[in-house]
Amino acid sequence: MAQVVIRVLLSVTVTVITLLGLPSTTEADYLAHFCPNSTVFTPNSTFQSNLNRLFSVLSSNATSDTGFYKATTGRTPTDTVYGLFLCRGDVNATACEACVPSAIAEAVKQCPIEKEVVIWFDDCMVRYSNRSFFSVMAESPRVFMWNTQNVTTEPNRFNQVLAESMNKMATEAANGGDKFATKEANFTGLISLYSLGQCTQDLSSFDCNTCLRGAIAQLPGCCGGKLGGRVLYPSCTVRFEVYPFYHQNLTSATAPAPAALPLPPPTSVSKGKNKISGTTIVAIVVPIAASLVLFVIGYCLITKRAKKKYSAVPEPSGVNDISSVESLQFDFGTIEAATNNFSDDNKLGEGGFGQVYKGLLSDGQEIAVKRLSRNSGQGAQEFKNEMVLVAQLQHRNLVRLLGFCLEGEEKMLVYEYVPNKSLDHFLFDPEKQGQLDWPRRYKIIAGIARGIMYLHEDSRLRIIHRDLKASNILLDGEMHPKIADFGMARIFGVDQTQANTNRIVGTYGYMSPEYAMHGHFSVKSDLYSFGVLVLEIISGKKNSYFFQTDAAEDLMSHAWKLWRDGTPLELLDPCLRDSYSRSEVIRCIHIGLLCVQEDPADRPTMQSLILMLNSYSVTLPLPQEPAFFHRTRSEFMPKMVLESDQSISQSSPSVYEGSITEVYPR
Repeated sequence: MAQVVIRVLLSVTVTVITLLGLPSTTEADYLAHFCPNSTVFTPNSTFQSNLNRLFSVLSSNATSDTGFYKATTGRTPTDTVYGLFLCRGDVNATACEACVPSAIAEAVKQCPIEKEVVIWFDDCMVRYSNRSFFSVMAESPRVFMWNTQNVTTEPNRFNQVLAESMNKMATEAANGGDKFATKEANFTGLISLYSLGQCTQDLSSFDCNTCLRGAIAQLPGCCGGKLGGRVLYPSCTVRFEVYPFYHQNLTSATAPAPAALPLPPPTSVSKGKNKISGTTIVAIVVPIAASLVLFVIGYCLITKRAKKKYSAVPEPSGVNDISSVESLQFDFGTIEAATNNFSDDNKLGEGGFGQVYKGLLSDGQEIAVKRLSRNSGQGAQEFKNEMVLVAQLQHRNLVRLLGFCLEGEEKMLVYEYVPNKSLDHFLFDPEKQGQLDWPRRYKIIAGIARGIMYLHEDSRLRIIHRDLKASNILLDGEMHPKIADFGMARIFGVDQTQANTNRIVGTYGYMSPEYAMHGHFSVKSDLYSFGVLVLEIISGKKNSYFFQTDAAEDLMSHAWKLWRDGTPLELLDPCLRDSYSRSEVIRCIHIGLLCVQEDPADRPTMQSLILMLNSYSVTLPLPQEPAFFHRTRSEFMPKMVLESDQSISQSSPSVYEGSITEVYPR
């Protein structure tokens, strides 16, 4: 009898699902696309022919064993097309084969003449461009989607469970061969959280991990308090739901489609004293089958309704409250154990706000802990500012925040450990300067520029750093630069161009004149600081070096005089004489002088500066005299009120706040 009941229930269930028309694994659902019209091609051109060939190659390889494929078509640089597809790791080959052509067809429809396109479907993503993007992590453009239904039960615990599950998922995906992972976590006895993350398989494990964690960091801002949400990047995606939206019995695009459950063979029912009659069987089966049908219909309708409530939206603005990153919180005991009870042997540095310690977590991860002193000038607001900002900023040229600790009067920030300390540690030390040859310095300049570009233009928040200097540029194991110390940073609105303040913060020598004297700051004040940094990197001298000589002038004035007299290469650090590129050095001096001009309107934009660094076909305008040319230090200093920490000896006095910390978490 049991077999008969099972057979009847399965038959009814299959019929109901068929009638409802639920999505199958071969259906492709469009999500979003992006194609800026700044790069277009001419119809029927060579580029379009190469693009059509690329489409054919991608479509024909949609049955790839890995669910990922990249290709290049064209021979000349101007007409070459680069493209790839990535199928979701849990869908089978049939679904992948159906999704890729659908995505390509939709891309052609939405972006008929654009050269750079990325389009997301539920089962796959297709991307192509006239520029090579293979193995390069891209976090922009980005799309946020969320379920409109809110979490009503224990929202704080929901966020905690979600964060733990997503972080585990990110680690597993980054370290996996197919760069894909899913996780299921129990929230309540009746509700589970399901999460999914995936990177394009050309990324390194490090870049995949960075991309996923950057996407996860966006969830509190876009999808906080929602029952579901997802973030779409060109290089990775993350998603969470309270229902199993992925195929739990599939682990890759090559897995076979789920086979239908075989029905048991018919069993005869005999009549007799000890047998159950056919009428009784029907009386038992029908109510059970009806209940199951109602349950399946209800579940499917709720699921479909939930999916339809998603909305693709532009990036949100504003700053998340501290509660939105509760999942990043470390307990004091964990930090204490990691730093060996804050021993002096683990101390990396000390400044006006407190100490910086190296730590080792129980899982073997190295960290840097910024422990703020209790009488520190950085109060709860500055701490919250730095923590919230850095948690949302994810870029290879920015130091990465891992978490924070707030316990009693203790305030600590936990960062990734950057082994090679700060730029000034090498740049201004005669014994270590030689480790920074010109190719390395040029890459550091370009890396800092990319980091600033991200802060100003590419992150979902426009950030003005306000304290860019050599000691706030950290160097990783491969000497790649990472911008650090965001305690002084300020958020701008999308269309905001400048702001004023009566509280001048930063470091003398790196401040733009309009900020130092009038409190006006903008992206152009960060450009000024960048210009000073460029000249320091080229010369190997601090901006204050010339104050200590009989010349009584600053680095910018010295560089300007050499430029004006036609001898710019005299600025070059002597230890670079055997490794430098004349054209690159002169171009960087030119760029540095453009950045330190007195009128902010004369300084280049960050976009044009990046172009200047990367293309020698761009003609640079002639620089004007730098801001403080012919002005001595004594003439300028009385116009400022400096609130520096006298307990720290520095050649360049810092103004109030934490910028006087010369050694930062690394």
